[in-house]
Amino acid sequence: MKRFRRTPWRFQQTFQTPLADLDRFVSAIISGPGKVEAGVVTLDQAIDSVNLSALLRTSPPTALVRDASLTAESPDEVGPLLRAAFSDWVDFLFVPTPKPFVIYADHDEYATFYANTKSNLNQVVIPLSELGFKKVLNWERRL
Repeated sequence: MKRFRRTPWRFQQTFQTPLADLDRFVSAIISGPGKVEAGVVTLDQAIDSVNLSALLRTSPPTALVRDASLTAESPDEVGPLLRAAFSDWVDFLFVPTPKPFVIYADHDEYATFYANTKSNLNQVVIPLSELGFKKVLNWERRL
């Protein structure tokens, strides 16, 4: 998280997180032109992490706290990881592989996409916009 906050991201766009339509939202994120092969979710704040905890399948359940990370090591694991993170009441950073953009999402149902080039940001923003997901206009997230 510290490294993310120190990075001078040049471009960003925020969307409302559509909890009722997470499957299409996540699919648009991971299957765009820079198809996501893997990724890491790092928690910034965890208020309720039932869905993420269920992915871990540990007994007793592992405590998910600030700076805890969960890794999806294949394309098949990325979708469930992102859906669980967006579903829970957590603030998190998602760093995909390859890394044309990163996502910071919060429990207030906003997902901000960051990139260092406009073309990298457009890889995710254009598909989301074309599917009708709602942009949050004239708003900039300060971390």
